[in-house]
Parts: sequence; C-alpha cells; structure tokens
Amino acid sequence: MELEKLEKVLTIHVRIEQTIELRNDEGDSVVMISFSGKATGELFQGKILEGGIDTQVIGRPGGRHTLSARYMLEGEDYEGHACRIYIENNGDANKQWNDALFRTRPSIITNSKALSSWNNDLFLGEGFPTESGVDIIIYRWVQ
Repeated sequence: MELEKLEKVLTIHVRIEQTIELRNDEGDSVVMISFSGKATGELFQGKILEGGIDTQVIGRPGGRHTLSARYMLEGEDYEGHACRIYIENNGDANKQWNDALFRTRPSIITNSKALSSWNNDLFLGEGFPTESGVDIIIYRWVQ
C-alpha cells in the first residue's frame, strides 16, 4: 500500500493590518490580528476579502500557543470561473516544526464546481514569515 502524500494547492500571502491585544500576567493572553492579502496556486488565484481575522491564545512561556484564523477568498479557479473559498485555519505554534512558525488543519468550503472535492478533502497548513506578514502554504492529503 502506498503512503499518503501532500500536494501543495494554495499559498496565502497574508499582510498584517492591525492587532488588538489582551495581556494577562496571571494566565493566557489573546491577540487578534486582522489581515488582507492574496492567494496563489495552479488551481486558484484570488484575494482575501475584508474581515480576515486570526485569534491567537498565548499561554505562559512553554505553554500553549493556539491560533484560529477565518477568512474568505474571491477569485478564479483553474477553469476560469469566478468563485469564493472560505478557510478556517486552526492550529498550534511550535518550534519543533523546523522552519514553520505554525501548523494548522484548514477546513475549506468553496462554491467552485472544479474544486468541489476541497469541501471534503483533508488539508495541512504551514506558516512562514515574510517581510509584510506570513505566507501560509496549504497542502492537500492525497493517496
């Protein structure tokens, strides 16, 4: 039996806009980050619509650091049809993941007929720092 593989399907180029913080010396702190940007890939090209937000819960040093981002993309699928893609990215920041700042398990909903399998596929996301924010590479699990 062949092992599962990862296929790169999208890169989300995130531009950080604004942050709101709740600092807590006695427990978890929270940072909410609004962002804009674009998505590139062979199967979809588009932009992040207004309203993208990443909420991070940060524990004391050595504790948890979770993130939950939600955003919608608007653009064209590989057949040239206009469509939208909603992404919910939940994950953890952990320095054990080589160069990645964080890893996520994205959930995707799209109205693209050409990309309709994405509504049920399993994905893995990794975030890497850039000068203006973060690039999130989304991979699809394939067999």
